[in-house]
Amino acid sequence: MSTKQNRESGSTSVKKEEKKAKVESASTHVTLRFKGQVREEIRVFRMRRNVEMRKVMKRYGETRGVKWTTFVFILKDGTRIRESHTPDELELKDGAKIDAMLHHEGGGYAESDVVEVNRGLLKELEDMGFSMARAAWALHHSGNSSLEEAVNWIVDHENDSQFDKAPVVEFNIEIESPSPHDDTSQARANELKERARKLREEEETKREREREKERIRAGKEMMEAKRIAEENERKRNIALRKAEKDEEKKAREKVMLKVNADKAERKSRHGLPTEAESTSTSTLVAPLDTKRILMPSPSPVSKAEEMRECLRSLRRNHKEEDPRTMRRAFETLLMIVRNAAKTPDEEKYRRIRVTNRLFQERVGRFKEGMEFMELCGFKREGGSEFLSLSKHEGDLSRLRDAAFQLQSAVTNPFFGLLSKEAAEE
Repeated sequence: MSTKQNRESGSTSVKKEEKKAKVESASTHVTLRFKGQVREEIRVFRMRRNVEMRKVMKRYGETRGVKWTTFVFILKDGTRIRESHTPDELELKDGAKIDAMLHHEGGGYAESDVVEVNRGLLKELEDMGFSMARAAWALHHSGNSSLEEAVNWIVDHENDSQFDKAPVVEFNIEIESPSPHDDTSQARANELKERARKLREEEETKREREREKERIRAGKEMMEAKRIAEENERKRNIALRKAEKDEEKKAREKVMLKVNADKAERKSRHGLPTEAESTSTSTLVAPLDTKRILMPSPSPVSKAEEMRECLRSLRRNHKEEDPRTMRRAFETLLMIVRNAAKTPDEEKYRRIRVTNRLFQERVGRFKEGMEFMELCGFKREGGSEFLSLSKHEGDLSRLRDAAFQLQSAVTNPFFGLLSKEAAEE
């Protein structure tokens, strides 16, 4: 019985010793997981906590087939691992993950991107609202001297975009300083935070003013461009209207020239007097001498005016007649005058039988018609039934004036129906 108890107690003691050895091994060793930059393969190494990381770095390089100095080893929080560091110094936990980054591969880190910073100052800067990248670069360039120097550096390099890229942060234990606990240090930190906040507000206000100025400038430029475009459009419209008016004027002048030419040609073809010839037939009135004559005497009436007035009287005095009757009378007179003007040597055109039925029906029964014949130069000899036009009396210019007046009476439907003044206008 005692032997059995001894065996059980011995087995229990062995198990306790093994368990104790495992606990001691877990407390003195750490398991690290290395992940490459390109490959997804993870390599696991186990080492003592108080041994420098150089040993495991060399082993990782051997497994990859390259020199271990080709890599930069970085923790999850961005801290770079030096070969002189130990797991205890880095406070690595069992199963910690380490990234092995190549120096010169795309996406890798160069030596210039690795900075040593004070962990406490970095945390304070991040608490003040600055990004980790800016805070790390500020501590690096200010020599980790003080929080105030780092803030000043950030303000001075606020517009430098090259510091937006986060560097590889290495926490140097030798430059670590204890966190301030006294009231003076805390007040100083609060003062720096307030200063940084005011600086950010001032910069934001300045940027907002610049943006507002830019918006105002852009608005003015847009309005000026719009005004210039409208002015150019107005000038183009004016030029187009002027060109259209000039073109219309030229077209009217061209049409009037053609109309006048056609009118002169028709008058010449029908034996009617032209405007120049009509003007030559009018009687010239000598200027009055106002010194010798107190009351001006009326100017003599030309034959053309007498003919026109005679035709008007014929139309006005017989306006109750059928308009076609008056038109036939004018056309008959026009035919007689035109034949006499075209062929003055023909006797039959210079002698008109008054008792002719057609002549009597169209012209002879109207007193004004007979008066117009006399104005044209036709005379009745004694008790003869003929109206004769002698060669002496057959003045061509008078006959042409008569033809012109008759042509106007035939073509104007309102001839003689209006007042004398309106008709003259």
